[in-house]
Amino acid sequence: MVWPFNHFRKPRQAPRGTIEAIYGMIVTQAREPIFYRDLGVPDTVNGRFDLLLLHLWLLLRRLRTAQGATELSQALFDRFCEDMDDNLREMGVGDQTVPKRMRAFGEAFYGRVQAYDQAIEGGGEALASAICKNILNGTGMDQAKRLAAYARATEIDLGRTGEAALFCASFKFPPALSEEVTP
Repeated sequence: MVWPFNHFRKPRQAPRGTIEAIYGMIVTQAREPIFYRDLGVPDTVNGRFDLLLLHLWLLLRRLRTAQGATELSQALFDRFCEDMDDNLREMGVGDQTVPKRMRAFGEAFYGRVQAYDQAIEGGGEALASAICKNILNGTGMDQAKRLAAYARATEIDLGRTGEAALFCASFKFPPALSEEVTP
């Protein structure tokens, strides 16, 4: 489990450049136009946020099985929080409102992690239902099935990725649409 208050202690962390590279890969993948154009993800602040969360969850899920990945997972979560804080401030959210919005982001993150973990373990269409609810605003079950198939394919692909590749940001997310992704 990634804890949002671990910044009070100073654990040994992965190099900042590695964190930036991995987080950049997550953001880049979440911004792929195909998700918005062909898979029905709303091209809005919320839609982009939810797709970013999906990719962060997929990578953190893989890191749970990697030995010694606790610091990397925490550093990625911390980088996500920094990014959300920076984005709020760029959008003009006031200093007094930022903590409330950050708390809402944290609740959204943990709620989706729990929903996606339960859904992917449940099999069947559970993940598609969770994606439909959280990313597609309850509409577009066909696109949700394709996104769920993509998420499963990504989980498999990341599962095949060696720990060394994960720790030094030398892996890639699979293409958003491939033959493996069709439901």
